[in-house]
Amino acid sequence: MAAHFGRLRKGATTTAVAAVAVAALSASQAPGVTTDDLGRQAAGAAQPSGDANTGGAGGGATGDSPYYTDLPPLKSPNPSPSASPATGTPVSVGEAEAGIPATVLDAYKKAEAELRASKPGCNLPWQLLAAIGKVESGQARGGRVDASGTTYSPILGPKLDGNGFALIADTDNGAYDGDPAYDRAVGPMQFIPSTWEWAGRDGNGDGKKDPNNVYDAALAAGHYLCRFDRDLSVQSQMNAAILNYNNSTAYLNTVLSWLEYYRKGTHEVPDGTGTLPSNSSNSHPGASPSPSTPAPSTPSTPGTSKPGTPKPGSGGSTSPTPKPPAPSSPAPSPTPPTPTQTVDHLEDANTGKLTATAGSAFGAKVAVRAESKASKGVAKVRVRFTIIGDTDATFTGGESVATVVTGSTGTATAPALVAGEKTGDFTVRATVVGRVLGGLDYTATVTPRQADTLTRTSDTALTCVPGGEFADQVELKATYKGAVAGKVAATATLIKSADDATENDKGPYFKDADGKTIRTLTDLTTDADGVLKLPKLYADDATGTFLLRVNTTGGAVLTVELKVAAAAS
Repeated sequence: MAAHFGRLRKGATTTAVAAVAVAALSASQAPGVTTDDLGRQAAGAAQPSGDANTGGAGGGATGDSPYYTDLPPLKSPNPSPSASPATGTPVSVGEAEAGIPATVLDAYKKAEAELRASKPGCNLPWQLLAAIGKVESGQARGGRVDASGTTYSPILGPKLDGNGFALIADTDNGAYDGDPAYDRAVGPMQFIPSTWEWAGRDGNGDGKKDPNNVYDAALAAGHYLCRFDRDLSVQSQMNAAILNYNNSTAYLNTVLSWLEYYRKGTHEVPDGTGTLPSNSSNSHPGASPSPSTPAPSTPSTPGTSKPGTPKPGSGGSTSPTPKPPAPSSPAPSPTPPTPTQTVDHLEDANTGKLTATAGSAFGAKVAVRAESKASKGVAKVRVRFTIIGDTDATFTGGESVATVVTGSTGTATAPALVAGEKTGDFTVRATVVGRVLGGLDYTATVTPRQADTLTRTSDTALTCVPGGEFADQVELKATYKGAVAGKVAATATLIKSADDATENDKGPYFKDADGKTIRTLTDLTTDADGVLKLPKLYADDATGTFLLRVNTTGGAVLTVELKVAAAAS
């Protein structure tokens, strides 16, 4: 979709910005590199050519919806030492375009603060969110939002029905965009529903993820830009993130122009008073990413005025006489369905048992097959795999969502799963991108780390006198199948005898934080080298040989002798 800029800028500033952007873009992508609809680069990968029936292939967050092409003025805003009467903080004054509505500006800054804490290596500047917000929706239509940040009316892009735009069939049953037939970009940051479904965030803490709320949308956009461990302080990585948001070089240059402008200074304006852009990339002067719907024309009714007859109150003017209809042209041939439209269901493709020990990779991968009604495999269909549940497991690369294109047999295999530290079950869901079809759910299980052998790291006898303390601390090493067993859970108990593993009520003991006697330690964990060093042991007045038993997850058991005897005279 060609972009039409509504203003030509003269001078070196625009040339420099465009040259830097294009040069950085060229440097960031090697020949033959393509991206999937999550933005991953894959050299030489065969990807669809942009058929939007695949769910917005290459369309990023917005489905490549129209955007405002107005450029910032040549005169940059200048910082001012004056302070805001409301906050007492310095503000900037300058051109009207430098003003950002108060709530919208607050949303961008809160999103930057959250990303600074959760993904500090991303280095997301709030001015980048402001630049994208300006280009996508004119800062939520000049800040027409309520106190919670929700727009007074939905901001909707045009139908992505293939008529001048991408073709993306409905993916949300109209839940976000109100359109049960085709998707539309939604909200201040213009997310398409299929992207919002997994990328949405709750930025204002109300328990909802609303694309029409500027706090939610700004935070979602920040996380979207920061994926794949990007560092946005590196120009090539920032360019890649912007292009992933909307895949257009003209879009990239426009966003970078506003970013440069906002970095030189902005000022806060009241909500609803922001400057609205007027030029859109959909080639219609004055068009907006949220176009109004024209009112339907009312057909004439028998008995009303006829062509050529003056209407009452018209001053005698007449309607033009209609011309005879032009010869009808032959009906166009029906458009053949896309591969995605022919998919009827997903079938499992021999997925193995999904189990892994905490911190390790799963041995099996989720594999599904897209099939038609005739149960034939359908190639070139995008399948989305999503990790669902209370887990820190991810796909290789650290993402919880991955999109894969089916091969010639209709099969798509998800990237390898990597278990985190949380144990238990979670779900991997496979769905077809661009179709509302039932998906497939797979249960994956993360088991605790294990050890099958425990040994002491020293053979020194552990002895003590009554009422004293043991000179040496008990130190053990855990292994599993001969390899170091790090981060394995363990317990240690001073037991009554080899045949009675209940806790002893006399003999050696540990001390808790308050100095009280305890004879069982729980929540112990071996270190990364498999080593477990127990706290210092003490002896009461009882003498004899006592037993300390240590157990680990996985069945490793070790019993250690402790001797308490009076000192030799």
